[in-house]
Amino acid sequence: MPNAATGLYTYFEFGLCVAAFLPIMAVSRARHRADPTQRLPGRWMRRLGKTSSALTPLWKFTVEGDPPADIGHKPYVVVANHESQADPFLLSWLPWDMRWVAKEELFKPPLTGWAMRLGGDIKLRRGEKDSVVAMMRECESAIAGGISVMLFPEGTRSKDGTLLPFKNGAFDLAIRAQVPVLPIAIAGTRQMRPKHSKWFGKARACAKILPPLTTAGLGAGDLETLRDRTREHIAQALPDLRTRYGDVAQD
Repeated sequence: MPNAATGLYTYFEFGLCVAAFLPIMAVSRARHRADPTQRLPGRWMRRLGKTSSALTPLWKFTVEGDPPADIGHKPYVVVANHESQADPFLLSWLPWDMRWVAKEELFKPPLTGWAMRLGGDIKLRRGEKDSVVAMMRECESAIAGGISVMLFPEGTRSKDGTLLPFKNGAFDLAIRAQVPVLPIAIAGTRQMRPKHSKWFGKARACAKILPPLTTAGLGAGDLETLRDRTREHIAQALPDLRTRYGDVAQD
């Protein structure tokens, strides 16, 4: 547990960063509101994540693995395990543009919610069919425009690091759009901001880019196989990452 002064500083610098970025993001959003990719507003959102995480002495992020050579101009459905509210900060360091899917509750708080709206993130009300349909439609529009989309297929943060079952949505989307799935394994962020914690922890974390899985020629009947293969690839990468980044949770 960090001392109170360090924790308060982290809250302060994050709030200051959000306040500084919001006017720029509002202008970018207004200029590009008709763009289905929201590429430039989203880029400002990731700059916000990188800047605020770089300024805290509590967190140190690493990205491992090589991204696909064509991810800059070819869309992917990117998926990662979800362990902490720090995950989006870590994933902001990935070197390509994406639109992100997030639960609707995250869009409600001031500052952070405003930033997510202005950054072009896609909201989802979990468990409501109409919201899922709208989310899928917006993701398909973004992919058709040439940008990748980012989802957490567990649907919620893991409480203890155990990899939860994957939901079907991301893989249905990838098959329907005939774009590859790009798995990302995350370790270390649970110590940075455990679920339901109001405090920050000092830790190192890593996002490891794994080889993509093709959807070429796959149909609806292949959805579960694709989902389970993706989860297996992430599960296989986690033990080594957790050993090296201080996370002892086991599946």
